[in-house]
Amino acid sequence: MERPRVIIADTDASYILPLQLKFVKDFFDQIDLEIITDEKYFEELFLKPQKAEILIVSAALYDSSLQRHNIANIFMMMEENEKGDTAELNIARLFKYTSIKEIFNEIVGKSAGVLNIESKKDETQIVIVTSANGGAGKTTIALGICSCLAKNYKRVLYINAGRLQSFQHMLDNQTNISSLEVYTKIANPNEQVYSEIKHIIRKEIFSYLPEFKAALMSVGLKYSVYEQIALSAKKSNDFDFIVIDAESTFDEEKTRLLDIADKVIVVTEQSVCAVNAVNRFVSNINGANSDKYVFVCNKFKKEEYNALILPDMVLKFSINEYVDNFEVNGTITCDELSQKIGIQKVSFLAL
Repeated sequence: MERPRVIIADTDASYILPLQLKFVKDFFDQIDLEIITDEKYFEELFLKPQKAEILIVSAALYDSSLQRHNIANIFMMMEENEKGDTAELNIARLFKYTSIKEIFNEIVGKSAGVLNIESKKDETQIVIVTSANGGAGKTTIALGICSCLAKNYKRVLYINAGRLQSFQHMLDNQTNISSLEVYTKIANPNEQVYSEIKHIIRKEIFSYLPEFKAALMSVGLKYSVYEQIALSAKKSNDFDFIVIDAESTFDEEKTRLLDIADKVIVVTEQSVCAVNAVNRFVSNINGANSDKYVFVCNKFKKEEYNALILPDMVLKFSINEYVDNFEVNGTITCDELSQKIGIQKVSFLAL
């Protein structure tokens, strides 16, 4: 039996790669997958009649003449968030910078009839957002990622893993955890700790564990409580993603969080101090060059001094995405963060 033909076409090879890997991982030898990054080759290919079950094409390469071909489902990847079906019956628009799983699941879901393949349900993913030094804006990035994922219909739990927390000023409800019973349960947490404290989890755009009423040492808690709550919540299958906002301190407990993560987002700035700190961080962890680690330059100012591109600066990492600096008058909301293109791209790259 002839295998379904799936074509992915985009001149941005770095964008195609994660989607290509997802198709390979889930469908392996069940489909014929073609990747096209050359615009001229794409145009020449479709000068001749083509038959395919799925065509995933960037808006820049899309042309209405593609409708003349025998293609069951066409997905146009948009740079702007204009998700939805078009007036053309078999064309669906998808926002290019949502999470790779969201894109993949929608493509497979809408193409189930021609693929005749059941998609696999993925388990909860743990994402660590951290930095090598303070002030890089990791909490801003973490909350922005949570908002982006939640707006793309993902169930998200945010855990601020700070010894002294400060994040709820960006949320509507700013009250902390006051229940003595809860503190008693998390002082000696078991494998069911999430179920035991589930009633205190709050939800605004996304779900989150509220702030403790004081620093960890003041309420008699160990830093490992964050790891235990995250692992317990993962087993519950209540969430698609658990985003842990981990402080820049580097110690054994921090490395344990890195070990349980499916993805680690390392946030830096463009200063010499920040770049040197990330170099030191990378030197002390294993697998920093794997796709598990994503490096993000936050507060980026194009016209200012950038240590990341200095010829005499030896980098032990590569920046995957830049988030432009934006001015904040007062407190920026999580909803506003989710509208920043750079943060939207980070949420896509990380997941």
